[in-house]
Amino acid sequence: MDRFPNAADVDFHSPLDLSKAAAAVLDDEGRIAGWGSSAQRLLGHAPEDVLGQSAARLLAKAPGQRLSALCKAHKPRSTVLDLCCRDGRSLRAAVTFTPLSHRGAAATVVVAADLEELRGWEAQLAMLQGLATESSVGLTIFDTDMRVVWGNVSTDLELAGIAQYIGRPAEDLFPEGEFISRHHPPDEDQIMEHVLTTGEPIMGMHYRGRAPADPVREHVWSCSYHRLVDARGEPLGLFEESLDITDRYRAQERLSLLVRAGKRIGASLDVRRTAAELADVAVPQLADEVLVDLPPAVIEGRQPPTGSAPGHSLLRMHGRTPEEFRTTPVSYPPSSPQALSLATGRPVADASPPGAPGDPGPAAPHSCLFVPLLTRDAVLGLATFRRSSNPDPFGSEEHTLAVELAERAAVGIDNARRYTSQHAAALVLQRSLLPQHLPEQSAVEVAYRYLPADSRVGVGGDWFDVIPLSGARVGLTVGDVVGHGVHAAATMGRLRATVRTLALLDLDPAELLTRLDDLVSQGSDANDGLSDEALGVTCLYAIYDPVSGRCVWASAGHPPPIVADASGSVALSALAPGPPLGLGGLPYENVELSLSSGSVVALFTDGVVEDRRTDIDSGIDRLAEVLAWQRSPLEELCDRALSALPPGPQADDATLLLVRTRRLGAEHVADLELSPDPAMVAHARTITERQLATWGLSELSFTAALVVSELVTNGIRYATGPVMLRLIRDRCLLCEVSDNAHTAPHLRRARRDDEGGRGLFLVAQMSQRWGTRYAASGKTIWAELPIPQGPLAGDVGGGPP
Repeated sequence: MDRFPNAADVDFHSPLDLSKAAAAVLDDEGRIAGWGSSAQRLLGHAPEDVLGQSAARLLAKAPGQRLSALCKAHKPRSTVLDLCCRDGRSLRAAVTFTPLSHRGAAATVVVAADLEELRGWEAQLAMLQGLATESSVGLTIFDTDMRVVWGNVSTDLELAGIAQYIGRPAEDLFPEGEFISRHHPPDEDQIMEHVLTTGEPIMGMHYRGRAPADPVREHVWSCSYHRLVDARGEPLGLFEESLDITDRYRAQERLSLLVRAGKRIGASLDVRRTAAELADVAVPQLADEVLVDLPPAVIEGRQPPTGSAPGHSLLRMHGRTPEEFRTTPVSYPPSSPQALSLATGRPVADASPPGAPGDPGPAAPHSCLFVPLLTRDAVLGLATFRRSSNPDPFGSEEHTLAVELAERAAVGIDNARRYTSQHAAALVLQRSLLPQHLPEQSAVEVAYRYLPADSRVGVGGDWFDVIPLSGARVGLTVGDVVGHGVHAAATMGRLRATVRTLALLDLDPAELLTRLDDLVSQGSDANDGLSDEALGVTCLYAIYDPVSGRCVWASAGHPPPIVADASGSVALSALAPGPPLGLGGLPYENVELSLSSGSVVALFTDGVVEDRRTDIDSGIDRLAEVLAWQRSPLEELCDRALSALPPGPQADDATLLLVRTRRLGAEHVADLELSPDPAMVAHARTITERQLATWGLSELSFTAALVVSELVTNGIRYATGPVMLRLIRDRCLLCEVSDNAHTAPHLRRARRDDEGGRGLFLVAQMSQRWGTRYAASGKTIWAELPIPQGPLAGDVGGGPP
């Protein structure tokens, strides 16, 4: 298929060319003596209508003496006239009058063309002239033997004179150049042969080389090749378009380099790997070699030295893996550019640097750039960017790029140093015992922080968890084991797992803490591992229901939560904490609160609000001031809360769990009260199918109707009062049936001749989860049905403002 189907419409012949222009002959009286077919095509007048008539009749305006003067001129004259067409239109035309004399008879040949077409043709010629003389696009014509025929001014400048290359093959233009685009054969002869043979143009090839006019600097061009054919379609050769894109190409390379640096540098939290990552990213695009020199203290995870002479006692790092890692001592004299860079905190370039002591690289690099590794106004070390095979010196943009890479590397090295120094033991605790990924919930938005105590104290026993429950509810817990060390961490892990297990039984908070207290007491008496670490452990457990906005919690000796409602009002919960776990005594009590959508609830351990220098009331006031900004993102609130802690090492772990409540809108919940009449089962199925159709979940109608039918049948059969059906569209479809009976449903396998007993078995087979929860008024049997391509939780209404 022709790539340019309208190419035949492009015609570079002049509209005044005799093969195209309208032609006529006037006698010495100005009458039309000859009328060509081209004149008829232009104006529409037939020869019999105009022959013998005065040419003035074809003028749209009164001619005066102008036409007579043009006809009697002794040399060709050109002008612009408005001509009358047969259809009544007026055509502005460019007209040329050429006098003739034959055997004493005078006549004038008139050639006319549409003025607009003529101006377009002139613009085309101007464009071609501009391409040849003014354009920055290089144009080079090759014959069928791929030898140079012609080049425009841009090509002439790049080659330092095109004349010396006329008749020479294309490979002589840039003998050391190469194509860096790999989507076509990299050999220029193959590319030209392909274009000549197939006529298919090849465009956008990137070519790298050194121009004869600028042999020092490497350039990159974007090259395209097109075949040239004559009027018969026979190949005449081909032409090449080349545009110097060196600056744009290098800018793209710098951008891609920064993108790679952002992904790779500092991702390992290891000093040695971060240094190797800097070298991997910068070589060979920016430098041929990158060297990193650090003080021993930074490599060991300690604070960098201050006040020492710059350039002394550094270690050059080698190797990318722990097995390969080694160091070489290096030292720079005070007058060296390396010492100057470390002392001033600025990059220093050296065009002809000598080899440094302990330097394993080449002895005579072309140029070096020394960049200090700076972070938080501290000098962590020095990065050296060296070029040995590339003779180009580092430019200003490359200085900026090297500084950017060094800054990223410095942040990564400093983070790795801090990680090694302060958080190793605490992060082991986080990874092994604390939640790795909190489940996404429609009910709440969650953010948390865990700040381990100072490494001299050891691992602590704080924990927290977010537990999905039935009915789109969520369980929230925070706890603290008294003491530190491995035993406290092990006890914390066991208690967290126990709380999660009890929560999945759908126990209310007070009942859950009562059972947990019994288990802790029994474990302590049996000396099975909980032992003294569990004595005095505190725990807070809460359940939030996004349908009703009701939140219920209970505490075992744990600080009460702080609530910031949607209006920004902050209050300490009126929760009376019960005794810590394992001590027995007073019972645990539930506290209920109705939360508006967008409220922020802070659950925390005493390390967040209490330390040796301030009392707990001051810490709670400090946290309450942070929560007053409750409309801020939770992550930002977490950072603010921990940044408000007093400076210095912490005596205890600090755990903060922030929860922003959401409400499921009425459009996501459907409630139906059913009388204890078996006929209501069919009505419940019908209502379920209608509701699912409204939610766009008709594909679940059969399964949901069957589950609802069995659950409602169960409720009507064993309850003495009305049965409540609730449907909730959340991350899954929730079906709940509540009644006033407290008898527990049992799943059993019905025999072949049994008339019933298969309901719960069908519910269990059709749902992904099902269960029963109890309340003072009765029980609720629930089932969850997966939504294959249903709405995400983010689609639910009533989210935070």
